[in-house]
Amino acid sequence: MNISKEEDILTEYLKKKDLKLTGQRKIILDAFLGVECHVTAEELYEIIKHNNPEIGVATVYRTLKILCEAGLANEVKFSDKVTHYEHLFDHQHHDHLICVKCGQYTEVCDPEIEELQQKLAERNKFKVLRHRMELYGICKNCIGK
Repeated sequence: MNISKEEDILTEYLKKKDLKLTGQRKIILDAFLGVECHVTAEELYEIIKHNNPEIGVATVYRTLKILCEAGLANEVKFSDKVTHYEHLFDHQHHDHLICVKCGQYTEVCDPEIEELQQKLAERNKFKVLRHRMELYGICKNCIGK
């Protein structure tokens, strides 16, 4: 049996909350980790329900909330106002460029911006716990239309 770092982190978090890593939570964690893009709770539920019809959509929502609290997932809302989830643990930090017309998003990584944010925090004697940068505009495809 292969136990991932993420499973260890989740197990530790659940212990602190007097909860257990149930079979359903493990299935949801594994399915979430198997998706390498932003996913909604409904989309994750659709992936899970084929092999695990006993797992309800409410359980998926609750488990995703737990994954966020444990530091394994991050909530992101794009222009469609629907909550999407992305991997957080052991993934390079990135920001988003979001098209307000079509909803397409682009993940961007820029070490200069990250360094500037860190300097800004240090200059203000501020300890950053997490951050998110989203730039809203019009993508090249929509500009061309």
